[in-house]
Amino acid sequence: MLHSVAVPLIDDFAMFEFGVVCEVFGLDRSYANLPPFDFRVCGIEPGVPLANPTGASIIPPFSLEAMEDADLIAVPAARIRDDYPEELLDALRRADARGAILLSVCSGAFLLGAAGLLDGRPCTTHWRYTDALARRFPEARVNPDVLFVDDGNLITSAGTAAGVDASLHLVRRELGSAFANTIARNMVVPPQRDGGQRQYIERPVSDCTDDTFSELIDDLGSRLDENHTVTAMAARVHMSTRSFSRRFVAETGASPMQWLTRQRILHARLLLETTELPIDEVARQCGFGSATLFRHHFDQEVGVAPTSYRRSFSRSSEFA
Repeated sequence: MLHSVAVPLIDDFAMFEFGVVCEVFGLDRSYANLPPFDFRVCGIEPGVPLANPTGASIIPPFSLEAMEDADLIAVPAARIRDDYPEELLDALRRADARGAILLSVCSGAFLLGAAGLLDGRPCTTHWRYTDALARRFPEARVNPDVLFVDDGNLITSAGTAAGVDASLHLVRRELGSAFANTIARNMVVPPQRDGGQRQYIERPVSDCTDDTFSELIDDLGSRLDENHTVTAMAARVHMSTRSFSRRFVAETGASPMQWLTRQRILHARLLLETTELPIDEVARQCGFGSATLFRHHFDQEVGVAPTSYRRSFSRSSEFA
């Protein structure tokens, strides 16, 4: 379970990426009935200001010792350098050895690499730095095309907004969709962008900016239980199937049916967490033709069976 979060900072840290982890993990959202995280901003020397390129500074109140029992170590971006503080690298190694979750945003992956924690593991960073990451850490399996990579206790993300996606994904994975959706709603961001979505698409930030496609997507999202074909979708926006599919990928980073399946799975997760509906009914309400097909897609997307997911994340254990 995810209770405590430590954020180690060094000089020339990136303010936005630091703000991302503060926004997701550091705010008190008791007004939304969410328990707060035990949030700790750490520095090598507590109480000493750390500068960043904006000219502002942050004074970390905790030393690196606060990392020693944290459930999550969130590493924001910082200026890429040849050498990183050895005491911080050692603290990261100890965190990994005891099974803590490690999350990096943008160039924070270089710090994890310097600690030797990327060797043999899939990872990513901002597309501008992926070649440099691969050269510096040749044992790392760098994927330049994705928003984030979840490799168990290691989650690495691309730049800026991808850090939001990775953080919300982690909250969803550890605490459930309802928890993550509440945070996303209060941040006024989409509740989920899949990690496999490409970093660099024609419109990489929002799910959709074209008004015609936005209207279609909003309507599809409100009628997930109905049958939707690519041909029918294309006809609604007066396009050929081929042109529609190409434009849809450019707008969302996923094919029409990939996007639809992911939205259905996201809705299914919420139903499994918050209702006592039988699996057959969850499958029906989410637009899967059968419970068997639903189980197949759910296991493929989430990694566990629907019943196992319900046991882990249901608000009540009565219907496990």
